[in-house]
Amino acid sequence: MRNFDTGATRDSETGKNDYEGFYSPLVIEAFGNYMNKHRIQADGQLRDSDNWQKGIPRDAYIKSLWRHFLDAWFIHRGYKRIDKSTGEEITMVEVLCAILFNVQGYLFEILKEKKDTRPFIEVGSFAHIINGKCEINGATCDLGYACDACPYNKGVR
Repeated sequence: MRNFDTGATRDSETGKNDYEGFYSPLVIEAFGNYMNKHRIQADGQLRDSDNWQKGIPRDAYIKSLWRHFLDAWFIHRGYKRIDKSTGEEITMVEVLCAILFNVQGYLFEILKEKKDTRPFIEVGSFAHIINGKCEINGATCDLGYACDACPYNKGVR
C-alpha cells in the first residue's frame, strides 16, 4: 500500500507493468513521426493510423523486416543506403522505426490469432509465475492469461 502526503492511498506498484519506464518518449515520438509519414498511400490518400491492424500476412512482415534489417546492417557498417522510390538517403532512425513496425505487426498477428481472449491478469501481474508455473497452485500459466484456478483471477472475467 502506498500512502501519499495528501492522505490519498493506492495499491502497491509491486508486480505491475511500468510502461512509463519500459518505453522512451524519444522512441515513441520518432516511431509516431515515422508512422505518420508513411500514412500517405501511393494514390495520395491518407490511410487510417490503425490500418495495419486490419491484418497483414506474417510473410509480408518478415520479408519487409529482412529488407529493413539489411539496410540497418549496411548503415551500421558505414554504408549509405538510398530509398529507391524517393532517391533520398535512408537514416538509421528511419530504418529502425521500419523494423519496429514490422516486429510489432508480426507480434500483433500472433496475439490476435490466439483464441483465448480473456484479459491478462492485472492484480498480482506475473509476480506469482515462476518458469511458467503458478507458485500458488502449480497450474501452467498460459502466457499470463487468467486461469480459472488462479486466486488472482477472482472477478477478472
